[in-house]
Amino acid sequence: MTVSRPETPIQWARKACDSLMDIYAAAGNLPPANRWHYHQGVFLCGMELLAQTVQDNRYMEYIQQYVDNLVDDYGNFYFARDELDAMQAGQLLFRLHEQTGEPKYKAAADKLRSLLLTLNRTSEGGFWHKDKYPNQMWLDGLYMVGVFSLKYANAYGEIGLREIVLYQERLMRKHMKDETTGLLYHAWDESRQMPWANPDTGCSPEFWSRSIGWYGLALSQFLDLLPEDAPGREELAEELQGFVQALIRYQDGASGLWYQVVNKGDQKDNWLEASGSCLFVYTLAKAVQFGLAGEEAVIAARRGYEGLTEIVEWDEQGRLLLPDICIGTSAGDYENYVTRPKVKNDLHGVGAFVMACVEMRSLMTT
Repeated sequence: MTVSRPETPIQWARKACDSLMDIYAAAGNLPPANRWHYHQGVFLCGMELLAQTVQDNRYMEYIQQYVDNLVDDYGNFYFARDELDAMQAGQLLFRLHEQTGEPKYKAAADKLRSLLLTLNRTSEGGFWHKDKYPNQMWLDGLYMVGVFSLKYANAYGEIGLREIVLYQERLMRKHMKDETTGLLYHAWDESRQMPWANPDTGCSPEFWSRSIGWYGLALSQFLDLLPEDAPGREELAEELQGFVQALIRYQDGASGLWYQVVNKGDQKDNWLEASGSCLFVYTLAKAVQFGLAGEEAVIAARRGYEGLTEIVEWDEQGRLLLPDICIGTSAGDYENYVTRPKVKNDLHGVGAFVMACVEMRSLMTT
């Protein structure tokens, strides 16, 4: 069927959200169904950004339906208590509490905040990504725990959480950043016991796009959430400034997108991955908005955005399909990443696409 393509970033964001809303009921159907999970959380956080921008109550109602299906009137809900991922969807609780005044949302947030008291840590105090991954820090975790914690600090006055979050970022940068490329490895194993761990550094061997995208998303949103005079904010700004230069360096010239293994686009079995590319476009756009990047970043962000809209497909009902999204992936070697299945409309990717489109609105009007 012939589909009228959206013309503006906000129209693209709306089309993505409306398409998934048409496919999935928020209460009990959004995959993985009936679970408090970061897959839904990432998509719905993108939707929340859109809702704030366009002031459309349909989007916040959909988010509330997802949360209310899982959180009871007393703030009780089932969530994994041994992993950082469980905290991500908690980002949705703060605006709901602010808008409705219902105490159950704060009660649920309090439960997630309490995870910080029980999570296992490395010898330096770095959070293990999951209990089943002992002694390991993953880039993903900085976004999963960090943005929630800063929102909690701002909403409920627990300012000490800011230093906890900044300390986790410093540890990741200390152990996982490669100074030659400016990129960060997916994971670090303090014990050096994992098969993928470099015996000298403990790092996993590759630069995986989506994990690096989570890092960029985290840095960008930390800067949004920290006061201008907060200790450590300037350090984060400098880090984001250098980070975007690394992203620009490894952008594919023909497509405007980025590869699954970011720095190995010359390998025939490597492939252009959508979710990481979305997160990179978001990060570039935010860096420009913060005044930390100039025209080179504007051009790269526009090329990435246009590349993403070019690969969009449509189903028989005219609903948006975002292809080439890597499914959930653990740390590993090169073959591990390039052989991972690609799927369409995985919520990792659609949520990141919505975020990227919302932030690109300012860069596409200049």
